[in-house]
Amino acid sequence: MTRPPRFTLPARLLHWSMAVLILAMLLIGAAMVTSLGDYHALIALHRPLGILILALALLRLAYRRSHAPPPLPADLPLWQRRAAHASHVALYGLMLALPLVGWAMLSAARYPVALVGPLVLPPILPGSPMLYAGLRLLHTVLAYALFGVILAHLGAALMHGLIRRDGVFASMAPWRPRAERPRA
Repeated sequence: MTRPPRFTLPARLLHWSMAVLILAMLLIGAAMVTSLGDYHALIALHRPLGILILALALLRLAYRRSHAPPPLPADLPLWQRRAAHASHVALYGLMLALPLVGWAMLSAARYPVALVGPLVLPPILPGSPMLYAGLRLLHTVLAYALFGVILAHLGAALMHGLIRRDGVFASMAPWRPRAERPRA
């Protein structure tokens, strides 16, 4: 029995670590807008995690350029292939855009983007209350869009893993699929 193609270990590690970070960021972001008492502690987490996600997304894109993903099943309808491609473009675009818009928003508000200790990123835009307001709205809209694309991505993964059982989910699973496990 041949093993179905899988993503490389570095690709899987990047995928799952970013999934955890992005989920944490979405939850922290939601908590920030509902909790005045914890706002400063949450923003102190949110800023460096956003920059970490930006760095990991750039690393992931560079890695993917030199390591092609496993092919999709040959019997997958064309519209599903196109939807998969479009959702990945949207995911990568949002993983890059959200931290950049957040950094730009904070720059426009003249807030420092503190990472750790005295390490602070330089502003990327001039201070402007109007620009800050527009970027804050854009950051919120992009966060909702990311949440929606993640839900669609999760739905597609579950469809492949539970209904089609075509190896697509198994190709990114952090564990070895049951069919691949050596028997005792």
